[in-house]
Amino acid sequence: MKLRTILASLAVALLGSAQAQPRDDVLLQMQDAFRRNDSARLAQLLPQAQGHVLEPWAAYWEMRSRLESAPPAEIQQVLARLAGTYQEDRLRNDWLLLLGERREWATFAQEYPKYRMNDDRQVRCYALLVEAQADPIAIPAAAEEVKRLWLSQRDDDDGCTLAAASLLGKGGGRGVEAADAWRKARQSVEANRMRAAAAALEMVKPEALPLLQQLNASPIRFLTSKVFAASRARQEMVGLALIKMATADPEQAASQLENKWGPQLRPEERDWIWGVIGRQAAQRLQPEANGYFSKVERDKHLSDEHLAWKVRAALRAPQGMDWRNVREAIAAMSDEAQAEPAWVYWKARALFAASGPSEAHRAEAGKLLASIASPRGFYEQLALEDLGQKITVPARPATLTDAEKQAARQNPGLNRALYAIAIGLRPEGVREWNYSTNLHQRGGMGERDLLAAAQYACDREVWDRCINTSERTKTEFDVDQRFPMPFREQVVRRAREIELDPAYVYGLIRQESRFVTDARSHVGASGLMQVMPATARWTARKLGMEGFRPAQLNERDTNIAIGTGYLKLVLDDFGGSMPMAAAAYNAGPSRPRTWRNGPTLEGAAWAENVPFTETRDYVKKVLSNTTFYAAILTGQPQSLKARLGVVGPRESTQPSPNAELP
Repeated sequence: MKLRTILASLAVALLGSAQAQPRDDVLLQMQDAFRRNDSARLAQLLPQAQGHVLEPWAAYWEMRSRLESAPPAEIQQVLARLAGTYQEDRLRNDWLLLLGERREWATFAQEYPKYRMNDDRQVRCYALLVEAQADPIAIPAAAEEVKRLWLSQRDDDDGCTLAAASLLGKGGGRGVEAADAWRKARQSVEANRMRAAAAALEMVKPEALPLLQQLNASPIRFLTSKVFAASRARQEMVGLALIKMATADPEQAASQLENKWGPQLRPEERDWIWGVIGRQAAQRLQPEANGYFSKVERDKHLSDEHLAWKVRAALRAPQGMDWRNVREAIAAMSDEAQAEPAWVYWKARALFAASGPSEAHRAEAGKLLASIASPRGFYEQLALEDLGQKITVPARPATLTDAEKQAARQNPGLNRALYAIAIGLRPEGVREWNYSTNLHQRGGMGERDLLAAAQYACDREVWDRCINTSERTKTEFDVDQRFPMPFREQVVRRAREIELDPAYVYGLIRQESRFVTDARSHVGASGLMQVMPATARWTARKLGMEGFRPAQLNERDTNIAIGTGYLKLVLDDFGGSMPMAAAAYNAGPSRPRTWRNGPTLEGAAWAENVPFTETRDYVKKVLSNTTFYAAILTGQPQSLKARLGVVGPRESTQPSPNAELP
């Protein structure tokens, strides 16, 4: 009944009256046909979608399925019919990509100014190339932006690769140069993106492509066959072989670089390879990692990713935190990277830790901490504590006016998004919601509009859109939107029954599912607490839950019971360590059992050294969420540092209470 009421109200908001509309199952069938690339079925169903509130999706799916063969005039007709919608911009994005691939530059130039999202890197590279071809004066600026876009992408795509190759050497020193192509090749080999490496190599040394295949197949055989690295090209190919070797065996690569190849390479190449070796060792939590990074002569030769791992290795140095390496690595990062809260925080800590820090160092460190200190995130909360404050609930923003709320309720894109989510078209609904809040107008919605949109989602209990939209505000902080507590009675009661902190449960659910009860991950985890079926079966047996079936994970109370039960077992196994238990919940318990070995670290340094990007981000967010939820639930100031504690090897006298944890 509640769902029907929601759908009816959304339909009224979009259509202006409660008039009858086509059945929702027509849209569901069309989505299925689109996924199967069944253009005939889409054409058959399209007339039945006429008048539906989601008709723009129907028109988009049908045209997209035959975009490659449709006449331009017909594409233009559909775009005109979809004018002002997300689907218009989505279709134009797809058409621009096709026009770029076909090198139909005249039509591309006509359509690109109408493109509002402007968030597709490949389309942007095509546009820059068209701009440079049309106006020689624009070449340096276009080439510079192409270089940035091309070097920042992991995979090879036609747009940026074509633009980089076309503008090679034409930017007056500001754009893509031969050295950048070699850098791209290094990055790509390190990331095992050999197609991108080959595309970069073809730009500067196409005759070396067979050598790339050889070193990719066996770097040690390739290096053994080379006696000298005399020319620039041969030096670079040796470097690529050492990089490839380092991704599998950093110790062997270090030996090769130190004992044979180092003197034959240029300083920039040598430093980059030490950066790769250091990163690979650091990701394996090897104690040699900080030493490898210390062999880098000039940190400016490293990428931001290498420098980030240099900081992490320094925090985990066997003899204690190497604050000098922390300072040097952060100082060499790009301006964008240095502005990230993580590196602002660790730079401040490094300044405080300097031998006999001067008043100037203390003042700079305090200023850095003050620049990020807030309850908004992990390092922001740590900065607050380092300044002597605790985490508290900030004052709520001014109440939304009726006019502000009405504007959100009457926004066609938001209403279509909520309708799509309500009938099961969640991916489509999420994309249209994000477009409406972030991209429909340049710079996205203003803060008050974002709060109104977030509240609209909250009122509809679409919690993920509520949270994510409210989080985009920079100055306003609506705690009820950012940290909602659906199902509070069930979550708090269950947590307290098993002696688990309800704030920890809420912190984890907020990160796992954003309170979407039917959430399902790409690996098969289900429900609020994103529990895997095998884990659920094991936990149910452990908890004595008779007759449990994995299908029950979609039932809210069962999901909460299983998820909290497993979290409690994991937390007990790790001696009450919240960061390690969070890591285990995300990546499985065997990994943090290994990650805890090595020096005993403060919890923040341990969390920053989690090797998996997803799990590292997860641990930090769960812990900062937990701290904030505790402030809400208790009404008292809270400490993130107290929850992080310290992390080190398990004592030999401390057996694992749940060694068989899945």
